[in-house]
Amino acid sequence: MSDFDLFNVDEAGRARAATHAQRCAAEAANIPDIPAGTLLRPIRKVAVIGAGTMGGGIAMSLANIGIPVTLLDASSQGLERGIGRVRDNYATSVKRGKLDAAAMDQRLGLIAGSLRMEDAADADLVIEAVFEDMALKQDIFRQLDALARPGAILATNTSGLDVDEIAAVTTRPQDVVGAHFFSPAHVMKLLEVVRGARTAPDAIATLMDLGRRMGKVAVLARIYPGFIGNALFRHYTREAHFLVEDGALPHEVDAALTKFGYAMGIFAVHDMAGNDVGYQTRKAQMATRPTDRRWNDLIMRLCDLGRLGQKSGKGWYRYEPGDRTPRRDPEVERFIVEESARMGIVRRPMSEEEILKRCLYGMVNEGARLLEKGIALRPGDIDITYLTGYGFPARHGGPMYLADRIGLDKVLADIRRLHAEHGHWWEPAPLLERLVAEGRSFGELQPAG
Repeated sequence: MSDFDLFNVDEAGRARAATHAQRCAAEAANIPDIPAGTLLRPIRKVAVIGAGTMGGGIAMSLANIGIPVTLLDASSQGLERGIGRVRDNYATSVKRGKLDAAAMDQRLGLIAGSLRMEDAADADLVIEAVFEDMALKQDIFRQLDALARPGAILATNTSGLDVDEIAAVTTRPQDVVGAHFFSPAHVMKLLEVVRGARTAPDAIATLMDLGRRMGKVAVLARIYPGFIGNALFRHYTREAHFLVEDGALPHEVDAALTKFGYAMGIFAVHDMAGNDVGYQTRKAQMATRPTDRRWNDLIMRLCDLGRLGQKSGKGWYRYEPGDRTPRRDPEVERFIVEESARMGIVRRPMSEEEILKRCLYGMVNEGARLLEKGIALRPGDIDITYLTGYGFPARHGGPMYLADRIGLDKVLADIRRLHAEHGHWWEPAPLLERLVAEGRSFGELQPAG
């Protein structure tokens, strides 16, 4: 990136990025085939199924705008824990002076706990927020299909499952929609609204409006593995892991990413969240996944060694008791070098430039695919998703905006080079190739009507 400085953005550049973000947030509400005056379904009462961290946060987001919520769970212990967590969250806000005690009591009064699915029967909106398990979600939607009142919106808080598969077990697919909240849901500003093949326009419009009322940026996505946000995030994390296998060390990748502007590097994030998140799912997928491409399984090996992250005192880094500061660990670095040798990889030094290109350009390439497939309506929807939900540095304006600034011809040249070097994951997106051939940018694209 010799002619483009990714690390330093001047004041004018920051101001332009901020203006771009504001415009993206406003435009995300506009859906070409759903008129602005579409009559919304009334949302007077909501049921949230699953009283875990996510369900509790969603319940708080609703109570915060005065909507009564029934928080349901399958076990009394789970429900008790969930209500207790909600109470603690509000108490912390009071302690910090962000909320007064009367407001806390008023909001807590709007959240009722229940163990009976029947208590969702009179809700105008039901949001399922259980584990990412298709069979479990389908079972819940079968029950809701029989219980929920006609016209109720049935939303699934999935981070990547096929909403149409969930809708298929009901007799009312027009009422089924994806509502992907980000954790903690009462804090995070992003809501991905996922449109199924048969989701009714007024159900979409109602959920988009509800997101706005909750103080969130609501972005529409079509069905695709990971929708918008997690689809790109997969490429970001996969390349970070490949970089470590190819010659970088975790602290080098994280240093380049934080210098670029991320609050934390990806390996520090893994350690904070827990390296075992998604372990069982990944393990189950290993037997059937395609064998014509490279996979990043190093994190699985770390879990097998008990290196789960902060909670176990060691992961990609090591941690002192009572201190969350990541520290380099010669033990894990030695293990990484040995793993590279075991895989037949000749390690080589990685520059900051190479680290950033591989982490960022994979996202841009995938973003181009999403635009071509109509998963995302506009490049700005991808940018605002990343700015509000994934910690993308605000000064850079989002991955698609950044690619335009670098120059799509330069980005494509690097993607072609990486494709020649690394194969499958770097196949250039046809839309990106077309835009470069036509001398156009992502910013010139318009959503299909």
